[in-house]
Amino acid sequence: MSASGGYGPIKVAQGIVGYADLALGDRVEPVLALIRAGGSRLKGVRYSVGYDADPTIGNSRPDSAPHMYARPEIRTGVARLAAHGLALDAWCYHPQLADVIALARAVPQATIVMCHVGGVLGYGAYAGKKDEVHAAWRASMAELATCPNVSVKLGGMLNRGAALNFRELPAPPNSEAWATAWRPYVDPCIELFGADRCNFESNFPVDKVGTGYAVLWNAFKRITAGCSQSEKLALYSGTAKRLYHLD
Repeated sequence: MSASGGYGPIKVAQGIVGYADLALGDRVEPVLALIRAGGSRLKGVRYSVGYDADPTIGNSRPDSAPHMYARPEIRTGVARLAAHGLALDAWCYHPQLADVIALARAVPQATIVMCHVGGVLGYGAYAGKKDEVHAAWRASMAELATCPNVSVKLGGMLNRGAALNFRELPAPPNSEAWATAWRPYVDPCIELFGADRCNFESNFPVDKVGTGYAVLWNAFKRITAGCSQSEKLALYSGTAKRLYHLD
């Protein structure tokens, strides 16, 4: 409907990141072929493997287990994605970033988008350890940045408790408060990966639990106020267009 032009120039759902069970290995091929029949709008697959031994963290899936990205069948599935020109949206928690690094090196032809600035945790076993967690996260992200086939989505930092415990505040944080909380995670990503390997994400409706849509984007604008015009173009549209083959 959006592509018809009858509703204006906005291209809603021009690119869609869907799901396929990459643990099928080569057997995921017919699934990908079927999905791609949908008007070529499928641009990638998100395969989440978030796992932590602390039961309060909450794992990404019922079958979450350590080192899922190291499984041969999943790596084969990632290779099948790459053969179709589809990106892998990777999602895990920051203690698992070594698994993403190993995956990126094992399947160098894959385009990997690391979601939510690498899944920094700040609650459960990680509560009260902000500086320690930040140092460990940054070191892992620096290593991940050496993999040229990996980019990072900047967002999704609200609900994991790493930046700001908004639930204890008397009123919702404004964009200035969110910018202050998120800058220590956004700035290192841009520094390490470069603007051409980073793109902002709203993570809506999930982040609606703690902020409004306009407030969120205004926070990002505050963080990038000192960026050049070319950097802003990459961060807000150019990188996503390249990664997901958008017109």
